[in-house]
Amino acid sequence: MKKFGKAMGWIFLVIVFIIGLLLIFNEPIKSYLVQRNAEAKMQNLTRDQIKQNELKDGQFDFSKVKSISVNQVVKTSMQNDANPLGKLAVPAVGLKLPIVKGLSDTALSTGGGTMKPDQVMGKGNYALAGHYMTNKGALFSPLERAQLGQYMYITDLNKVYTYRITYKKIVDPKSVWLIDDVKGAKLLTLITCADGGVNRWCLQGNLINEQSATKENLAVFN
Repeated sequence: MKKFGKAMGWIFLVIVFIIGLLLIFNEPIKSYLVQRNAEAKMQNLTRDQIKQNELKDGQFDFSKVKSISVNQVVKTSMQNDANPLGKLAVPAVGLKLPIVKGLSDTALSTGGGTMKPDQVMGKGNYALAGHYMTNKGALFSPLERAQLGQYMYITDLNKVYTYRITYKKIVDPKSVWLIDDVKGAKLLTLITCADGGVNRWCLQGNLINEQSATKENLAVFN
């Protein structure tokens, strides 16, 4: 019985140790998997895929968005069924992500999700939402470091749209008017969590340039 009790004690210690390691490395694991998912979607994206994905349905109910978890990221890696519509880059803070259709868990585990079903790049208020993670290199986390006057870029591989950041504030989650179209304005709006999810970061930029996509100007997304 003593040997049995001793063995059980060692097993318990091993289990506690493994759980401790998982807790310690939970965020780095999520960050690594998210970055891998995003890079795969960015590297393999083609104009034909974008056209096909534009015709697919998306989930646009923000109330259904869940906190990102390791299980969801692993599931996304295995299913690989996010629907990319283009690419997003904020070079000053090292943010480079696919733009994906809608606000599903799969979409938001991959990149920036479109917030409205009818939005078009370069027109109206093109709004994207993304998860904030404690690792500043993952998803929309780097936006916390962005500054007014810096540039944001989006592309559908046909054109590259350049925006200058003119607005950055922590806002109430109910400030949904920020993603509405504004008469006469062409905006890019990026939304992510702030204050542990209690509030939201909102960044907006005005369109200052629109160019046909070339190898040179697409380099900003690489």
